Amino acid sequence: MFVQDLTPLGSLGLSALVAVLPLATVLVLLGAVRMRAHHAALIGLLVALVVGVAAYGMPVVQAVSGALQGAAFGLWPIMWIVVNALWIYRLTVRTGHFDVLRRSFGRISDDPRIQALIIAFCFGALMEALAGFGAPVAISAVMLVAVGFHPVKAAVVALVANTAPVAFGAMGTPVVTLAQVTGLPLQEVSSIVGRQTPLLALVVPLLLVIIVDGKRGLKDTWLPALVCGVAFGLVQFLASNFVSPQLADIGAALAGAAALVALPQTRRPVPEAVRIGTGGTASAETPPEDARGDVVKAYLPYLLIIVIFSIAVLPPVKRLLDKATWKFHWPGLNVAAPNGKPVSGNTFSLPLLNTGGTLVLLAGVITAALLAVKAGGAASEWLATVKELRFAILTVTGVLALAYVMNLSGQTTTIGTFIAAAGAGLAFLSPVLGWFGVAVSGSDTSANALFGALQVTAAHQTGLPADLLAAANSSGGVLGKMVSPQNLTIACVAANLPGEEGKLLRKVLPWSVGLLLVMCLIVWGQSTAALSWMLP
Repeated sequence: MFVQDLTPLGSLGLSALVAVLPLATVLVLLGAVRMRAHHAALIGLLVALVVGVAAYGMPVVQAVSGALQGAAFGLWPIMWIVVNALWIYRLTVRTGHFDVLRRSFGRISDDPRIQALIIAFCFGALMEALAGFGAPVAISAVMLVAVGFHPVKAAVVALVANTAPVAFGAMGTPVVTLAQVTGLPLQEVSSIVGRQTPLLALVVPLLLVIIVDGKRGLKDTWLPALVCGVAFGLVQFLASNFVSPQLADIGAALAGAAALVALPQTRRPVPEAVRIGTGGTASAETPPEDARGDVVKAYLPYLLIIVIFSIAVLPPVKRLLDKATWKFHWPGLNVAAPNGKPVSGNTFSLPLLNTGGTLVLLAGVITAALLAVKAGGAASEWLATVKELRFAILTVTGVLALAYVMNLSGQTTTIGTFIAAAGAGLAFLSPVLGWFGVAVSGSDTSANALFGALQVTAAHQTGLPADLLAAANSSGGVLGKMVSPQNLTIACVAANLPGEEGKLLRKVLPWSVGLLLVMCLIVWGQSTAALSWMLP
């Protein structure tokens, strides 16, 4: 048995400095050296293995086995859902129905700034609510390029938009996981997260119109952006506090879209100067009318996803699907936490049916049948999708392998413990811990599983509210999504920007850090008399 040592170098600070090397290596290689993401991920993995073995004393066999488990998790469920989500997109392109969908969005508004709100913020939030992982960024970026956005701008908009809905994404999985690992009541955790992330929803739409069109975008479209954000944030708050965390994002996404469509300013014709200035290439002419049947077929794949995911979360159906889950002890792993108890990472869970990728695959099979795509054509499109994503698959498996080595060797917990030692300043820093966890793993669920219990322990030590710090872990984590190497790779693939992960990182990092600072201030304020009235 390998027992984790949080201070292998004798000092917590020095140990944390060494532990952060793998992630720092990846970010520097991407942002400064501008290395291809899959190369950076593999080098970062090598650094994690060296630190885990040399500094933390993890046996080589266990370190390699942990890396293989992380790679397996990267393949299933993460890339499994991304492949199938992009496969559905390819099917609609093959049949011409994606053009119909693009024209449908164009008829709502020909303004690129409004289209960014509808597609990336509202529709992306709906995809986050249902599928999570990389699907919202992948689908939103593809759609933005299709309506005329420059690929880089499309990717940046998709990444920044994928923030406010993340804590309640994948049918509330992050907050459900947070409640499980902390032992706190789900409704208590959901209520506090629902009083933090809706504040992001007020800001993010305004940032999106700035990203698309600078100061002019904010001046011309601040009202639609604000109305969209208020509607989204209000419904997310109400649903998470008084209805169900599983339904928070679905309701919020639909409310934001409905508010936009109902606002007269949304349908104002956009001047050609705005279109040219935002890098758009779409025609200023009114899109041609499509047959009603074709419009229905264009929306059909996404309606199917909504219906299938909604059925899958019904308790009887979920229990049935859960029976097709293979849980087993991962070969070669025997890791214990510093307290001597075996870590959960020794066991691997492989959900065959109750996983987003399989449900999206089912939606794709039905879509292919209803759009009259022959089996051979659908299969060839699926294989073409895998080929297109081959470097993304390598990147994501590399990053997850790195994350698992860091987690199992104790590197991540060392960093978390170092941050948690901030004492009274922990309220300000607790969102940073969540941000770091998501930046490493690409998943708010994983960050909550990793640091949720640590936040509660640190809260008890410092006298701060445990539920507040636990919620802050999830709320801060959502802002790490846009700088996660796996999300950057997915955005590059979707927008056809091979090898441009470093460029995207440099563009989104300021937004990520800026919003994180805002969240830190919110949580700190909620821990004091200044904003404590916001808590339930």
